[in-house]
Amino acid sequence: MKLTCSKSDLLNGVTTVLKAVSTRTTLPILECILLQATSSGFKLISNDLELGIESNVNANIIETGTVALKAKIFSEIVKKLPDNQVEITVDEKNYTTIICEKSKFNISGQSGDDFLQLPNVSKDKCIKVSQLKLKEMIRQTIFSIALEEIRPILTGELLEIKNSELNIVSLDVHRVSIRKLNFESEFDNINVVVPGKTLNEISKILDTDEEKDVMIYFTDKHVLLELEESIIVSRLLEGDFPKYEQFFSKDYDTLIKVEKQELLNSIDRAALISRETKNNPIKITIQSDSMVITSNTDFGDVYEEIDIEKEGNELEIAFNPKYFIDALKVIDEEFIYLQFTNPHSPCIIKQVDGDEYKYLIVPIRIR
Repeated sequence: MKLTCSKSDLLNGVTTVLKAVSTRTTLPILECILLQATSSGFKLISNDLELGIESNVNANIIETGTVALKAKIFSEIVKKLPDNQVEITVDEKNYTTIICEKSKFNISGQSGDDFLQLPNVSKDKCIKVSQLKLKEMIRQTIFSIALEEIRPILTGELLEIKNSELNIVSLDVHRVSIRKLNFESEFDNINVVVPGKTLNEISKILDTDEEKDVMIYFTDKHVLLELEESIIVSRLLEGDFPKYEQFFSKDYDTLIKVEKQELLNSIDRAALISRETKNNPIKITIQSDSMVITSNTDFGDVYEEIDIEKEGNELEIAFNPKYFIDALKVIDEEFIYLQFTNPHSPCIIKQVDGDEYKYLIVPIRIR
C-alpha cells in the first residue's frame, strides 16, 4: 500500500475513529485502526464490537492495500507530525513507513485481513435528522442513564419513533429525561435502545452546523448513522425498556412558573451545604408567590428565596440537588414549569410553550 494525504485530513480521520478503539480487550486486533486503500478511496476503520466507526480521508492512492496499526502509537505519531503532506507506505510484511517533511517513522503492523469488519446494516428503515438537533437531544438526556449494570437496558437510551415524532428517553431509579423532535412526515414505528457510551461518542462526532444532516438506519440488532465523511455502527441493547409514559401524570395540585437560571443558581448554592453531608437533601417550600430552598446540616445551613408564579396548593418537598442541577443545566429556555402532586410524588419539569422536553425527579422523604 502507498498513498499521500494531508496531515490535517489524516488527523481528523484518526480522531474520529479513535472513539471506537477498544482499550480493554483480549483481542489485540481491536486495539488497532485499519487503514484501507482501495480504488474508491482511503478509509480508517475501528471496531470495539459494540461501536464501529469508518471515516473517509481524502488521499492520493498510489498502491491499494490494507494494514492494521496499533491505534495508540499511530494516533500519537499523526498528532505530532508537521502540518504538511504525509506519505504512508506498507510492504508485504505489513512494515509501515510514515514520512512527513524530514520526519520518518517505521512501525510494525498487522495484516488487514485479521481485522473485524463493521457489520452490514440493512438500509430499509431510516430517518434524516439535523446533526445539531441530534447532538442537542443526546446532551439533554444522556445524564440520566443508569451507570450501574444491574439492569443493563437502563445503561442506554431509548430511540422511539411514533408516526411523526422522535423521542429520546433515558431513566434510572431516580429520574426520567425525555426529549422530543417532530418531523414533517410520518415514519414506521421504531423502538431501539442504544448504549449510553455509544451515544456519548456519537455526540462528539456530530457537527454543530444546522445545515448538516445525519441519516439513521435501524435494524433489530444495530443502528447505523451515516454522515458526510463517516459511518457509525452500534449494536443495540436487548430487553424491554420501561414504559416511561406511565410515570408522567397530567394531574397536579401545584404548578409554578419560575426563571430557570435563577432556580439553577439557587439550588447550586444550596448544594454547597447539602453535599458536605452525604445524601443530605435540599428542602423546597412552595409559598403563595415564592419558593424557599433550604438545607440544614451539622456543618451549617443555607436559605434561598426566589419569586414564582403559583397555581394550586402550597407544598413542602425535598430532593437530591444533583438531579435538579443536571436537568436545569441542559434546558436552554428562560422560564420553565414545575409540576407537583404531593410531597411523596415526583416533580415534573416541563416547557412553558410546547412539549419538546420533560424531566421527572423522584423526591426524598423527609421527617
